[in-house]
Amino acid sequence: MQASDLQKAVTSALSTAAALGLAVEDAIVLSNSNKVILRLLPGDVLARVAPVADQSAQFEVDLASRLVGSPAAALEPRVEPRPYERDGFVITFWTYYEPGPPASPTDFAQALHRLHAGMRDLDVPAPHFTDRVEEARRLLADRTLTPDLPDAERDLLSRVLDGAERLTGGPEQLLHGEPHPGNVLTTSDGPLFIDFETCCRGPVEFDLAHAPDEVADHYPGVDQGLLRQCRILMLAMITTWRWDRDDQLPDGRRLAAEWLGRLRTLV
Repeated sequence: MQASDLQKAVTSALSTAAALGLAVEDAIVLSNSNKVILRLLPGDVLARVAPVADQSAQFEVDLASRLVGSPAAALEPRVEPRPYERDGFVITFWTYYEPGPPASPTDFAQALHRLHAGMRDLDVPAPHFTDRVEEARRLLADRTLTPDLPDAERDLLSRVLDGAERLTGGPEQLLHGEPHPGNVLTTSDGPLFIDFETCCRGPVEFDLAHAPDEVADHYPGVDQGLLRQCRILMLAMITTWRWDRDDQLPDGRRLAAEWLGRLRTLV
């Protein structure tokens, strides 16, 4: 969020938390991208704040309520588990966890495997992973949305994304969608996954493609050929996001150039 919106988001979160009877006086910004993550003090509450147009809040609350027992961050138990709207923002409240030691590849793999087990039989509406690929393809097709992307790189990304429909592999299930380290909390209880707005259906290899490479070495039953294809596809997707004219990720264009170089070595 821009600085002006960020301050409004913080104020809305503090006001909402106070109205719910939570002890809050100050906020620490833990993350700021398309949504803001705040640690509210002194009550130690985690607040996630997004523009009210963001339609993922209710989905994430519903999913978290059904993932009890899985390695997923829990909702704040002191308030009703639902999204709250205030001043153009939607706010959800979550348990705050004190940071723990970094997760080893084994710990990460075991946690992701347990998460997948907990999600396997959930019947919730979620897009197929190829729908997310299609979103990236639309960015490439509309030059007004990616005006700074050179033609050669546009062609490369398009060729890779066009291959998504040819991916074949094992059974498909509900996935996290983006279980990279930025969406994993390291706590004293082990790794906990957050940010389920990107949930989709597909093979577990699609999730593993977002995790550090070493994690797949400790995850049982991986289709290595499918994993390699998913890693190439994932790299093309995240590179495309960085060329979006509205992308707000800090240092996004430098990352885009780095990832394009890596992609060229793989295809």
